[in-house]
Amino acid sequence: MPFSAQPPASGERYALSASLDNARHLSSLLRAVHFQDYATCLATASGLRVTVEDAKCIQANAFIQAEIFQEFSVQEESVMFRISLSVLLDCLTIFGTSSMPGTSTALRMCYHGYGYPLMLFLEDGGVVTVCKINTQEPEELLDFDFCSTKVVNKIILQSEGLREAFAELDMTSEVLQITMSPDKPYFRLSTFGNAGSAHLDYPRDSDLMEAFHCNQTQTNRYKISLLKPSTKALALSCKVSIRTDAQGFLSLQYMIRNEDGQICFVEYYCCPDENITEAEL
Repeated sequence: MPFSAQPPASGERYALSASLDNARHLSSLLRAVHFQDYATCLATASGLRVTVEDAKCIQANAFIQAEIFQEFSVQEESVMFRISLSVLLDCLTIFGTSSMPGTSTALRMCYHGYGYPLMLFLEDGGVVTVCKINTQEPEELLDFDFCSTKVVNKIILQSEGLREAFAELDMTSEVLQITMSPDKPYFRLSTFGNAGSAHLDYPRDSDLMEAFHCNQTQTNRYKISLLKPSTKALALSCKVSIRTDAQGFLSLQYMIRNEDGQICFVEYYCCPDENITEAEL
């Protein structure tokens, strides 16, 4: 019997319970934000958000909508806990990271509430493994306050365009400089590495450009060491939304389509390393 069809044991009431026919849908998204050991999980009626932060400079969020799951139930307005992302990924891939065509690892995930472990029931080929992962009290997360009204510039690119950029630019550079402008060069990526400066321009009518909404010229620099973790999500994605606010904070939102054609999102927020004035350019 699939996990999604199994009722909880008599009298048991979970704060969070969810079932997936294919655990890879979850593990691949979690790997896209796995650049620190611990993550904060927030479950609401709309789905699951997994947040990872580093040095109060970068935050990554993986959004798994409730519709992705075969069953998704949250008994409270929200359920929140901190967990070892490394251990969670080890458990989700306990049967391996790949499977034979037509087979998959089914997952049922249960959480009683504050102070209890997260329980995973994984079934593959009739073999069931039960994992209990200790949870911790969640820490306060950064609020980048990236509401749409504060966005100054926004473009949507096909991900292959950004993947090519990361392959061509000089990654010995400490920073990636991003210029977004209503006029030429429109969208420019620059590095300053051992081999000198490198620039890559995207015209607003490029075949790779799906949307272009730039209100003012902005040039900001971001530490490449902070942006590198986002390349995991970039590799999985089909489109990427690049947004900046008036302070130069950067939002990279990756649209990821899983094996079943369902859409999920991974978003990275990054603080600017340096604001560049036109006099410096």
